Amino acid sequence: MQSALSGLLISAPRKSSGKTTLTLGLSSALIKQGIRLRVFKKGPDYIDPMWHQAVTGLPCYNIDPYWMSPEMCQRIFTMHSREVDFSLVEGNHGLHDGLDLAGSNSGAYLAKLLKLPVILVIDSSGMNRGVAAIVLGHQKLDPDVHIGGVILNYIGNSRQREKQVAAIEHYCDIPVLGAIPKTTHVQIKERHLGLITIHETDLVNEVVSAAAKAVMENCDLDRIKAIAGNICLPDLAPEEHQSCGTPKVKIGVARDRAFCFYYQQNFNALREAGAELVFFDTMADKTLPDVDALYIGGGFPESFLPELEANRPLRGILKAAVESGMPVYAECGGLMYLTRSITRDGQTCEMVGAIPADVEFQKKPIGKGYIEIRTVPGKGWFQAERTIKGHEFHYSRLVNIGPNIAYNFTMERGVGVDGRNDGIVYKNLIAAYSHIHSSVVPEWSEQFVEFILRQKDRSHPDNGYVRFRR
Repeated sequence: MQSALSGLLISAPRKSSGKTTLTLGLSSALIKQGIRLRVFKKGPDYIDPMWHQAVTGLPCYNIDPYWMSPEMCQRIFTMHSREVDFSLVEGNHGLHDGLDLAGSNSGAYLAKLLKLPVILVIDSSGMNRGVAAIVLGHQKLDPDVHIGGVILNYIGNSRQREKQVAAIEHYCDIPVLGAIPKTTHVQIKERHLGLITIHETDLVNEVVSAAAKAVMENCDLDRIKAIAGNICLPDLAPEEHQSCGTPKVKIGVARDRAFCFYYQQNFNALREAGAELVFFDTMADKTLPDVDALYIGGGFPESFLPELEANRPLRGILKAAVESGMPVYAECGGLMYLTRSITRDGQTCEMVGAIPADVEFQKKPIGKGYIEIRTVPGKGWFQAERTIKGHEFHYSRLVNIGPNIAYNFTMERGVGVDGRNDGIVYKNLIAAYSHIHSSVVPEWSEQFVEFILRQKDRSHPDNGYVRFRR
């Protein structure tokens, strides 16, 4: 059988062409027409999905053909598209950019895999008829990719628009679906990891409204919907998930302005494994909720150093929790937060102090991109030795690392803590620069919950493990 879906992949020749703002504007415009819509994000991105969820009200799921098998990519897209009328996939980097010559993890590959037409968003500034050469190149590099149309962005004036539209439609034989003037001033501020998060601006509604207005006034929504058409994918057998009933464990999750890098799939997987997630704020809350374990994800602790340092009561409780043997999983920003201190631009602030190391920020990335890590048997709670694909992106490094540090991962690709190791293990804590996705490592959630259960069963004064209650 076949499942009929309407969908598009939004891509561009290169990054910073306006894909995200265009996707936000198009999503909002289609929703205003009464269309139920979901956005997916290609690649290991946390920030764009926050913006997409703010527009659609639905979780944005990541799809990554480097991490995931073709079947997994199709399953994620098909399963979560069934709940809506229209699905958009926002690409990353350029349409044909990939790690190998064949572009096996590129946006073009994903478009073919999901049978999605592509809308190519082009930064048109500084060009006229030469824009057609860019479109032609994208068509010729992989003729099996269906580029359904082009949206021109940052158009300077009507004369430039007319020249570009005429050239594309003459030489490339595809429609120009819109031309957005640069005077619309629709832009989300960027930083070294990409766009700023929705937690760091009070202008979310203003940005989304401006993006929607720009799309509605300058793009042909009817033609865009017609190009999307009905996309058919083979029906896939549903995944079998055991209902956990009453949660078996409670995991405290730091989720606030400083720590907001979490994959929706990771939350789903933990809940399916039997965890109740209880969220807390590292800057506002003075104590921990009633939990059996902690999950501290990535984010931007370096942007909130004074606020994090000022919450001395919570820092003390977190250190005591680690020392008592509470299971803790921390990624990147969470790792940094658990060290003794963070130094950035000459400012040093005290952090939790559970990990015997300090953090220093550099001007250039220390670790950036996809990684492959090998789990070390007998360290932490990963039960078997295997290679795991993930990613890292950090401008910081650990210094003054104490002696006798144990590691849960060896680096087969990437930097981690020291170029050779990652995943610091201390008592029942694992803290790494590596980010892991549960669709790639399904045992991650199951083994974490099982480990928490084993520790919870031994949580009495004799073994020193203490649950924290309000």
